Amino acid sequence: MIAVLESRLIPAGSPATLRTLKSFALALFLLIATIGFAADEPKLAHVYVTFEGSSAATIVPGRPTAVDLHFKVKDGFHVNSNKPKSELLIPTVLKLDLPTDLAAGGIVYPVGKDVSFPFDPSEKLNVYTGDFTVKAKLAAAHAASAGNFTVHGSLRYQACSDNACYPPRDAPVQFDVHVSSAASRAHRGNAQSPHIK
Repeated sequence: MIAVLESRLIPAGSPATLRTLKSFALALFLLIATIGFAADEPKLAHVYVTFEGSSAATIVPGRPTAVDLHFKVKDGFHVNSNKPKSELLIPTVLKLDLPTDLAAGGIVYPVGKDVSFPFDPSEKLNVYTGDFTVKAKLAAAHAASAGNFTVHGSLRYQACSDNACYPPRDAPVQFDVHVSSAASRAHRGNAQSPHIK
Protein backbone atom coordinates (compact mmCIF):
# COMPACT_ATOMS: atom_id res chain seq x y z
CA MET A 1 0.00 0.00 0.00
CA ILE A 2 2.80 2.40 0.85
CA ALA A 3 4.53 1.68 -2.45
CA VAL A 4 1.31 2.47 -4.36
CA LEU A 5 0.82 5.77 -2.59
CA GLU A 6 4.39 6.82 -3.10
CA SER A 7 4.21 6.06 -6.83
CA ARG A 8 1.41 8.58 -7.19
CA LEU A 9 3.28 11.44 -5.53
CA ILE A 10 4.47 14.29 -7.75
CA PRO A 11 8.24 14.85 -7.47
CA ALA A 12 9.08 18.02 -5.57
CA GLY A 13 10.94 19.59 -8.48
CA SER A 14 8.47 18.69 -11.23
CA PRO A 15 6.90 21.41 -13.44
CA ALA A 16 3.43 20.51 -12.11
CA THR A 17 4.54 21.15 -8.54
CA LEU A 18 6.15 24.47 -9.48
CA ARG A 19 3.01 25.62 -11.28
CA THR A 20 0.88 24.66 -8.29
CA LEU A 21 3.15 26.54 -5.90
CA LYS A 22 3.18 29.64 -8.12
CA SER A 23 -0.61 29.61 -8.40
CA PHE A 24 -0.92 29.21 -4.63
CA ALA A 25 1.55 32.03 -4.01
CA LEU A 26 -0.31 34.34 -6.40
CA ALA A 27 -3.67 33.52 -4.80
CA LEU A 28 -2.22 34.08 -1.33
CA PHE A 29 -0.79 37.44 -2.35
CA LEU A 30 -4.11 38.60 -3.82
CA LEU A 31 -6.00 37.41 -0.74
CA ILE A 32 -3.68 39.20 1.68
CA ALA A 33 -3.69 42.35 -0.44
CA THR A 34 -7.48 42.34 -0.66
CA ILE A 35 -7.92 41.83 3.09
CA GLY A 36 -5.29 44.44 3.90
CA PHE A 37 -7.02 47.14 1.87
CA ALA A 38 -10.62 46.17 2.56
CA ALA A 39 -10.75 48.27 5.72
CA ASP A 40 -9.81 51.41 3.81
CA GLU A 41 -12.24 50.82 0.95
CA PRO A 42 -15.34 52.47 2.49
CA LYS A 43 -13.31 55.57 3.35
CA LEU A 44 -11.73 55.87 -0.07
CA ALA A 45 -14.89 54.87 -1.96
CA HIS A 46 -12.79 54.53 -5.09
CA VAL A 47 -14.35 53.88 -8.46
CA TYR A 48 -11.85 52.04 -10.62
CA VAL A 49 -14.00 51.28 -13.68
CA THR A 50 -16.64 53.56 -15.20
CA PHE A 51 -19.26 52.97 -17.88
CA GLU A 52 -18.65 55.45 -20.70
CA GLY A 53 -21.79 54.86 -22.76
CA SER A 54 -23.02 52.66 -25.57
CA SER A 55 -23.39 52.69 -29.32
CA ALA A 56 -26.75 53.68 -30.74
CA ALA A 57 -28.92 50.61 -31.19
CA THR A 58 -32.13 50.02 -33.10
CA ILE A 59 -33.49 46.51 -32.74
CA VAL A 60 -35.86 44.93 -35.23
CA PRO A 61 -37.87 42.05 -33.71
CA GLY A 62 -36.40 38.75 -34.83
CA ARG A 63 -33.04 40.26 -35.78
CA PRO A 64 -30.32 40.20 -33.06
CA THR A 65 -28.36 43.45 -32.83
CA ALA A 66 -24.92 44.01 -31.28
CA VAL A 67 -24.53 46.92 -28.87
CA ASP A 68 -21.07 48.21 -27.97
CA LEU A 69 -20.65 49.03 -24.26
CA HIS A 70 -17.63 51.19 -23.49
CA PHE A 71 -15.71 51.08 -20.20
CA LYS A 72 -12.67 52.84 -18.82
CA VAL A 73 -10.22 51.60 -16.17
CA LYS A 74 -8.75 54.29 -13.96
CA ASP A 75 -5.14 55.23 -14.71
CA GLY A 76 -2.67 53.21 -12.66
CA PHE A 77 -5.01 50.25 -12.23
CA HIS A 78 -5.97 47.09 -14.09
CA VAL A 79 -8.74 44.50 -13.86
CA ASN A 80 -8.65 40.82 -14.76
CA SER A 81 -9.98 39.99 -18.19
CA ASN A 82 -13.06 37.81 -18.62
CA LYS A 83 -10.71 34.84 -19.06
CA PRO A 84 -7.87 35.22 -16.54
CA LYS A 85 -5.10 32.66 -16.69
CA SER A 86 -5.91 31.21 -13.29
CA GLU A 87 -9.18 29.94 -11.83
CA LEU A 88 -8.14 31.64 -8.60
CA LEU A 89 -8.51 35.10 -10.16
CA ILE A 90 -11.81 36.97 -10.36
CA PRO A 91 -12.93 37.52 -13.97
CA THR A 92 -14.64 40.64 -15.27
CA VAL A 93 -18.30 39.80 -15.96
CA LEU A 94 -21.17 41.83 -17.42
CA LYS A 95 -24.72 41.18 -16.19
CA LEU A 96 -27.76 42.79 -17.80
CA ASP A 97 -31.28 43.21 -16.40
CA LEU A 98 -33.38 43.37 -19.55
CA PRO A 99 -36.98 44.53 -20.04
CA THR A 100 -39.51 41.76 -20.62
CA ASP A 101 -39.56 42.05 -24.42
CA LEU A 102 -35.75 41.95 -24.78
CA ALA A 103 -33.28 39.09 -24.45
CA ALA A 104 -29.50 38.78 -24.51
CA GLY A 105 -28.23 36.54 -27.28
CA GLY A 106 -24.65 36.55 -26.03
CA ILE A 107 -21.89 38.74 -24.63
CA VAL A 108 -18.49 39.08 -26.29
CA TYR A 109 -15.55 40.27 -24.18
CA PRO A 110 -12.36 41.76 -25.59
CA VAL A 111 -9.10 39.84 -25.49
CA GLY A 112 -7.02 40.97 -22.52
CA LYS A 113 -3.37 41.98 -22.49
CA ASP A 114 -0.69 39.75 -20.97
CA VAL A 115 1.17 41.91 -18.43
CA SER A 116 3.66 41.08 -15.69
CA PHE A 117 3.75 42.92 -12.36
CA PRO A 118 6.39 43.58 -9.68
CA PHE A 119 4.99 41.00 -7.24
CA ASP A 120 5.85 38.24 -9.77
CA PRO A 121 7.73 39.45 -12.87
CA SER A 122 7.95 35.91 -14.26
CA GLU A 123 4.16 35.43 -14.32
CA LYS A 124 1.95 37.34 -16.77
CA LEU A 125 -1.69 38.10 -15.99
CA ASN A 126 -4.37 38.67 -18.61
CA VAL A 127 -5.92 42.06 -17.84
CA TYR A 128 -7.81 45.09 -19.12
CA THR A 129 -6.34 48.57 -18.80
CA GLY A 130 -7.50 51.93 -20.12
CA ASP A 131 -10.48 51.76 -22.48
CA PHE A 132 -12.16 48.50 -23.42
CA THR A 133 -15.44 47.52 -25.09
CA VAL A 134 -17.84 44.68 -24.35
CA LYS A 135 -20.36 43.70 -27.04
CA ALA A 136 -23.85 42.60 -26.01
CA LYS A 137 -26.05 40.96 -28.63
CA LEU A 138 -29.68 41.88 -27.93
CA ALA A 139 -32.88 40.65 -29.53
CA ALA A 140 -36.52 41.70 -29.29
CA ALA A 141 -39.47 39.36 -29.24
CA HIS A 142 -41.63 39.30 -32.38
CA ALA A 143 -44.52 40.66 -30.32
CA ALA A 144 -42.39 43.44 -28.73
CA SER A 145 -43.91 46.90 -28.70
CA ALA A 146 -42.09 49.55 -30.68
CA GLY A 147 -40.42 52.28 -28.67
CA ASN A 148 -37.47 53.08 -26.42
CA PHE A 149 -36.33 50.73 -23.69
CA THR A 150 -33.83 51.29 -20.88
CA VAL A 151 -31.43 48.45 -20.07
CA HIS A 152 -29.81 48.25 -16.64
CA GLY A 153 -26.89 46.12 -15.56
CA SER A 154 -23.52 46.00 -13.88
CA LEU A 155 -19.93 45.08 -14.64
CA ARG A 156 -18.38 42.95 -11.89
CA TYR A 157 -14.60 43.40 -11.59
CA GLN A 158 -11.67 43.40 -9.20
CA ALA A 159 -9.21 46.24 -9.54
CA CYS A 160 -5.53 46.02 -8.71
CA SER A 161 -2.60 48.38 -8.78
CA ASP A 162 0.97 47.19 -9.24
CA ASN A 163 1.20 46.41 -5.53
CA ALA A 164 -2.29 45.79 -4.16
CA CYS A 165 -5.72 44.43 -5.04
CA TYR A 166 -9.08 45.75 -3.84
CA PRO A 167 -12.36 43.98 -3.06
CA PRO A 168 -14.57 43.23 -6.08
CA ARG A 169 -16.90 46.03 -7.12
CA ASP A 170 -19.78 46.60 -9.54
CA ALA A 171 -19.79 49.38 -12.11
CA PRO A 172 -23.40 50.39 -12.87
CA VAL A 173 -24.48 50.16 -16.50
CA GLN A 174 -27.48 51.90 -18.08
CA PHE A 175 -28.26 52.52 -21.73
CA ASP A 176 -31.23 52.92 -24.08
CA VAL A 177 -32.19 50.90 -27.14
CA HIS A 178 -34.92 51.55 -29.67
CA VAL A 179 -37.19 48.77 -30.85
CA SER A 180 -38.72 49.43 -34.25
CA SER A 181 -41.91 47.89 -35.56
CA ALA A 182 -41.22 44.84 -37.68
CA ALA A 183 -44.32 45.58 -39.72
CA SER A 184 -43.29 49.16 -40.49
CA ARG A 185 -39.75 48.09 -41.35
CA ALA A 186 -41.09 45.40 -43.69
CA HIS A 187 -43.44 47.93 -45.29
CA ARG A 188 -40.58 50.34 -45.96
CA GLY A 189 -38.49 47.51 -47.37
CA ASN A 190 -41.26 46.45 -49.76
CA ALA A 191 -42.24 49.96 -50.83
CA GLN A 192 -42.37 50.42 -54.60
CA SER A 193 -39.73 52.66 -56.14
CA PRO A 194 -41.14 55.97 -57.43
CA HIS A 195 -39.26 55.31 -60.69
CA ILE A 196 -41.31 52.19 -61.40
CA LYS A 197 -44.61 52.63 -63.15
